Amino acid sequence: MYNKSHLSRFKKHLQKRHIELIEKSNDYRFVDEAISDLAAFKAMKLNEKLNQLSYLD
Repeated sequence: MYNKSHLSRFKKHLQKRHIELIEKSNDYRFVDEAISDLAAFKAMKLNEKLNQLSYLD
């Protein structure tokens, strides 16, 4: 079973990665749409995981 500190560290890691992917998606929006779309999709998946973790919190 995970303790609260482990979940909070994992949540911070996911939040950091989510922000990086959103920034990457915005940076590549006009340069390469495929990279932008892939980063946005990964960010959506991470957002789902963050929502699940907030439920456990």
